Amino acid sequence: MATTLPAPSFARADAEAPWRPTADAAAESRLAELIRRADADDLEDLQARAVRDPAWFWGAAVEDLGLRWQRPWSSVLEPPRGAPFARWWSGGAFNHAVAATEPWAERTADAEALAWEGEDGEVRRLTFGELDRAVRRASAMLAANGIGEGTRVGIFLPMLPETAVAVLALGRLRAVFSPIFSGYAAPAVATRLRAFEATHLLTADGFRRRGGIVELKATADAAVAEAPSVGRVIVVRRLNGAGSPEAGRSVPWDELRDRWWDEGLPEASSPEADGPPVPATDPETPYMVIYTSGTTGAPKGTVHVHGGFPIKAADDLAHTFDLRAGDGLFWFTDLGWMMGPWAISGALLLGARVVMYEGAPDFPDPGRLWAVAARHRATHLGVSPTLVRALLVHGTEPVRSHDLSALRVLGSTGEPWNPDPWRWYFETVGGARLPIVNYSGGTEVSGGILGCNVLRPIRPTSFNGPCPGMAADVVDAEGRTLVGAVGELAIRAPWPGMTRSFWPGGAAEDERYLETYWARQPGLWVHGDWALRDGDGFWYLHGRSDDTLKVAGKRVGPAEVEAAAVAHPAVVEAAAIGVPDELKGEAIVVLCVVRRDARVAPEELAHEVTALVVRDLGKPTRPAAVVAVPELPRTRSGKIMRRVARAAWLGLDGGDISALENPAAVEAIAAVAATRG
Repeated sequence: MATTLPAPSFARADAEAPWRPTADAAAESRLAELIRRADADDLEDLQARAVRDPAWFWGAAVEDLGLRWQRPWSSVLEPPRGAPFARWWSGGAFNHAVAATEPWAERTADAEALAWEGEDGEVRRLTFGELDRAVRRASAMLAANGIGEGTRVGIFLPMLPETAVAVLALGRLRAVFSPIFSGYAAPAVATRLRAFEATHLLTADGFRRRGGIVELKATADAAVAEAPSVGRVIVVRRLNGAGSPEAGRSVPWDELRDRWWDEGLPEASSPEADGPPVPATDPETPYMVIYTSGTTGAPKGTVHVHGGFPIKAADDLAHTFDLRAGDGLFWFTDLGWMMGPWAISGALLLGARVVMYEGAPDFPDPGRLWAVAARHRATHLGVSPTLVRALLVHGTEPVRSHDLSALRVLGSTGEPWNPDPWRWYFETVGGARLPIVNYSGGTEVSGGILGCNVLRPIRPTSFNGPCPGMAADVVDAEGRTLVGAVGELAIRAPWPGMTRSFWPGGAAEDERYLETYWARQPGLWVHGDWALRDGDGFWYLHGRSDDTLKVAGKRVGPAEVEAAAVAHPAVVEAAAIGVPDELKGEAIVVLCVVRRDARVAPEELAHEVTALVVRDLGKPTRPAAVVAVPELPRTRSGKIMRRVARAAWLGLDGGDISALENPAAVEAIAAVAATRG
C-alpha cells in the first residue's frame, strides 16, 4: 500500500483534448473543494496520498460529502485479515436509507427527489418530504409481511417510483435485497432466488415495453415455482392502478402467498405510517447482494454493506461526476444492473434528483431518450457506448429537437468507446461544451475504478485518471507498473465499496473471492480488464482479459479489433470473436452491423475492414472473416455479449440469454453463419 504512482503530465495533452475545463468551473467543482478541505496541493497530491494512506483519503472524502451518521466512527479502516477483508468505519453507525432521506426531508422537504416517466407518458414526481413518508409507510407494510433484519428479499421490478421506495424501505428494516433484471425470463430469476435463498419477492403486475405489455407477474410466478424458499410475493400495481387503461385486467394470483403493495400500506395519518424505528446500523451490515452475469461459471453474489456501496456511489457521483444537491441524474439503466442501485442511493445521499424511465430509449421514436432528459431537466445523463451507436444512425434531428440546455455532464459506462460515436455524443448531444465522464469499474467495486474528472482535459474515448481515492494501476505479469503498454488493470489499496466476499460467505466463498480477484498478484486486486496508461496520463481500456483472443500465440483484445472495424464509415458497431483454427489455434471473425444507408458490397466490406485491422494491429491479426449481421446480441444496458455471438456463430449453446434486449440477434447470426457453410 506504499506504492506511489507516476503523476500525469496533462499540460502536454491540451492540444489533443476537445474538452478542457474553464478555470472558474474547475475551481468551483466538488473535487476542487475536496482538495482544499484535505489540504492537498493538487489532484496529483490527493491521489498519491490516497494510495499511501487510504484511511486518510476516505475519512476526508466522507467528511466532505456531509453524510448523516447515526454514530461517528472511531476508526476508518481496519484490515485484521489483510486488504481483501478490510473493515470500514469501526465504532460508527450508518444506515444508507436513513441518510438518503431524513436529512433532505428536514432541510429541503419541498425539493424534488424523484421524477419518473412511464413509456406511455405517465409522469410521477416525489419531493424529499413525500419520498421520506413513502419510504416509512412502505417499511411498515414490509415489516407487517414478515420482513426484518437479515430477511432476504428479491426485487424483480422495472424502474418505478416504488422500486426506489422499496430499496430504501428495506434498508431501514436492515433487510438484504437482491436486484433482478426486469427483462430476465423465469429460469434466470429462479436461479438467483435459489442462490440467494430469498424468502420474499417484490414484483409488479406488469409493465410497458415498446408499446406492448410485459407480463411480469406471470414470469415471477414461474420463477417462484422453482424457488421453494419464497413464501410471500408482494405486487406493485403498475397496470392495474386506478385510471389505468388496463385496470381490472386479470392477474395470476395465489391468495395464500400474494399481496398487493398498496393494500398493505398504512394510512398516512396513522401512527404506523412512521414505520418501525431504525436502530443504529453497523456500517458492515449487508444490505444488497448483486449477482454478476459472468461469462463462465455460476453467477457470483457480490455482498455490499451500508457503509460500502452507497458511500462509494455518492463519492463517485460527487467527486467524479460533480453531482450536487438539486442536480438531476438520469442514468438509463435497470435496477438489476449495478447502475440502478448506484443512481438511487448515490444521488439521494447527495440531495440530488433521480430521474427514472420505464421504457425503451427509442420508442415510440428515436428521440425518446433525449425527450425524457429534456422534460425532466436532467443535468447529468448516463448511457452506454452501444446505445449511442444505436441512436446515432437516426442523425442529429432527434437530439436537436429537444432542449438539453440543462445538461452539465455526460456520462458513459459499460464498455470501451470507439472515436466516432464518442465525438457524436460530445458534439451532437453535448454541443461540444460538456465533459464526457467515461466511467468503468464493476458490480463488485460499487462503482468506478477509472473515470474522467472535471479538473483535467479529456481526450476522445479516454479516462483522464482513476476515480478519486482508487489506487488504480496497469501492471505486467509480475505486478510491475506499466506506462505506454497494455497490461492488467489492478488496484493497490482497499476501498469501502469492495464486495465483502461472495454470498453467502464462509470459507468456500471466501476462497472463491480471493481466487477471482486477489490470487494472480499478491496484494493486488486484478480486475480482469486490459488497460493502457499513456505518457500524458490518459487511460484506455482494451476489453476484458477473459475475452482476449489468442492468435498464433499473440494476445489481442477484441476491443482493439472492433475499434479498427468501426473506423470504416459503413460500420456502426462490431464484435470480434475467436473461432477454432487448425493452424493458428484461434482465428478472428469480425461481425459488423452496417449503416442502413450504406452502399457497400459484402466482398468490399470484408476487404476494407480487413485492411483497417491489419493497418492498426498488424498482419498476424488479419481476420479470417468479416461478415455483416443485422444486429449484435446485447443486454438492455447496452453491453455486447461476445460469448453469445460466438456461440451463435459456431452453433453452440449460448447458455442463459434471458438478459438480452434482442434475442432475435442470436438467430440472425446463426442464420448468417449457416449460409457460409
